[in-house]
Amino acid sequence: MKDLFDYATFGEFKLNSRIVRTGLWESEREKSGNLTPEIYDRYENIAASGVGLIITELYSLYPRDAFSKYSNTLNYKQFVREAKDLTDLVHLYDVPIFAQLGFVQFHKHAEQNVKIEDLTIEDIRKIQTDFIIAAQKIDYAGFDGIQIALGNYYFLTRFISPYFNKREDKYGGNTFNRLRIVLEIIKVIKQNTKLHINCRLNAFDIQKGGTTVEETIEIAKLLEKHGVDSLQITRPRSPQYFSRENYQKKILASACDSIIENVNIPVIMGGGVKTQKQINNILNKTNVEFISMQRPFVCDSSFLIDWQLEGDGEVKCKTCNNCYWKKTSTCFLYPKATLNID
Repeated sequence: MKDLFDYATFGEFKLNSRIVRTGLWESEREKSGNLTPEIYDRYENIAASGVGLIITELYSLYPRDAFSKYSNTLNYKQFVREAKDLTDLVHLYDVPIFAQLGFVQFHKHAEQNVKIEDLTIEDIRKIQTDFIIAAQKIDYAGFDGIQIALGNYYFLTRFISPYFNKREDKYGGNTFNRLRIVLEIIKVIKQNTKLHINCRLNAFDIQKGGTTVEETIEIAKLLEKHGVDSLQITRPRSPQYFSRENYQKKILASACDSIIENVNIPVIMGGGVKTQKQINNILNKTNVEFISMQRPFVCDSSFLIDWQLEGDGEVKCKTCNNCYWKKTSTCFLYPKATLNID
């Protein structure tokens, strides 16, 4: 039987467990973008807890993006040096770490939040170039991989969705064309870095006429064919799903099952579970082998230690979602729930 604390193979990596920590917002950095002692401490707590893989909070590609003030940034001189300290710290615990990269809005001079159909080919080339330069910085900083944000409603998510992308050139229309911008980015990153490439995908779109599970399977197969090393399948961000207890266990697990059957790369199921029992049930009743968690690590960065000791753990997180809605990397109910490492 599979257990969440199994040692597991994830592509070229040997993981200490099947749990993947996914980050989202970063509220403890300095305004200049610099990492603080609190951030280093948090990452050490997570790495020491028995997690298998760490995916960072969002690194926003553009400093004027809607989410840039709630996220990390690569756009300061000390980024590579400070991030290298962070990756070295995590690697002391034999834990790989990926940098999550994405953006929500594209601004061009005086034009704000340019629509997908209004992008010129030059605009597309700029976005691709900016991703590739960012990937090189991430590589220099010692990260093991990069996660390209194609899930939730980041810009590239909308670009690959038929609901949002109404272009009539080679970057619009069928699934391959809508994915072309991403496939071209992946090709160059593969040629110029040693990074493991992970893509975060929605299982499906909420909107009628958006991406279905069947098209997500097609997208997953295209990503694998063009060099992507692993996938993370997540839920679309919508308040109606936060309150549905069985959503992740049934709908998302089923979608992941279908995707896993069609690709030969590791697939991570995106969170929503609260207990060891739920996780182990998913691991043993589906093809899912890796499960990511975000809010439980915000609540208590070292909760996995207690789970290993107790054997029947449940997260402290009450799913109040204040960390999500208020865009912080700290918990409002348990602000001091951390492990002290001597």
